[in-house]
Amino acid sequence: MTPVTPRLLVLLGVGALALTTAGMAGTAAADDPKGQKYQDGRTVGIELTHSQIILSGNGIGGKRGDGFRLKRPCWYEPGPDADQMLKEQEEVRPYFFKLQPNATEDDFKKYIKQFSDQVGKKGRWWRPAYNNKDPNGMACWTALEPFVFVPPGETPPGGITREELRDIARAALTVPEFKIRTSPGTKSYVRLGTYVWLTGMGATTRSVTATLPDVASATVTARLTSLTLKPGTSAAESITEDCRDGLGQTYSKGQPLKCGIIYKRASDGQPGGAYVLTATTAWGVTSDPQFAYEDIEVSATRSIPVGEVQTTVRESGSGS
Repeated sequence: MTPVTPRLLVLLGVGALALTTAGMAGTAAADDPKGQKYQDGRTVGIELTHSQIILSGNGIGGKRGDGFRLKRPCWYEPGPDADQMLKEQEEVRPYFFKLQPNATEDDFKKYIKQFSDQVGKKGRWWRPAYNNKDPNGMACWTALEPFVFVPPGETPPGGITREELRDIARAALTVPEFKIRTSPGTKSYVRLGTYVWLTGMGATTRSVTATLPDVASATVTARLTSLTLKPGTSAAESITEDCRDGLGQTYSKGQPLKCGIIYKRASDGQPGGAYVLTATTAWGVTSDPQFAYEDIEVSATRSIPVGEVQTTVRESGSGS
C-alpha cells in the first residue's frame, strides 16, 4: 500500500485564500518592459489558492479587469521554520489516517521524518501556491514539490519574487464601468453641439497592493487620464479639446462645447434611427516597484438620434 502523499496534506497546512495578499524578496528578469496581456475579455485575472498573499485596495472587485495574466501561474511562498513546520505536520495526524484509512503508524513516521530531519537547522519551508483563474494554474501547482526546505537568505527555483508580487497586484486591478450622459438628453439636432460626460465612475484613481506579510509588498495604481469620443458616423465632428481629465463636459448655459459631438447629418436611415456614440476611457498604470504597464481602456456606447431643425418661412403677399 502506498502511504498518503504530502501533496494531499499541503491543503491542510495552508488553506485556500482567494483575493488575499502576499510578497516575497528576490529579483526576476524584466524581459517584457510593457507587461503582458495574454487574453481578451473583461475578467478579474487573479484568484489565489493555497497562498498567504493578501490583496488590498479600492481596485479590487470591480467589473472591469482586462484579462491580464501572470507569466507563471504557480510559485513557492516562504512558510514556517523547521520547528513550527514539524508541529503543524504532527497536528495533521488525524487527517493523514482519514485520507488514507489503510495507512500504518510506520507510514506516518516516514512522512513526518522529512520534517523532523530539519529540526534545529536554520531556514524555512516553502510551499506552492497558484492562480486558480489561470487554466494552467492547477497543473503548474501539481508539478511543484509540496514542501521545499530553504536556508536563510535563499530563494528556491520557482520562489515568488517581488516582481511577480507586483504582477499579481496588476492582475487583480480593475477599473470602473460608466454610463454616457448627453445634452440634449434624448435627441440631438444637426449642427447643434451635443455635450458628453460620464457618470457612475466613482474614484478616478484605483490601486491594488499585494503583500506577503513580514516579507515584501508591491502596489499597482491606475489613474483616469483621457476620454475619447467616436460619433458613429463620418458626418460628425468630435470635440475633445477639454474632456476634464476623462470625465467629459456637463452642459452649462453659455459655455462653449469643448467635449462632445457636432453632427452634420440627420440619423434617418441608420439602424434604429440613431448613431451609436462610443466613449473610451484610458487609465494609465504605474507601479512600485516601477514597471511600464500598458494602459487599461474601457468603452461604453449610447444611441444618439439626430434630427433636422425644421424652419417655417411665411410669405407675405401685397394687396392690390
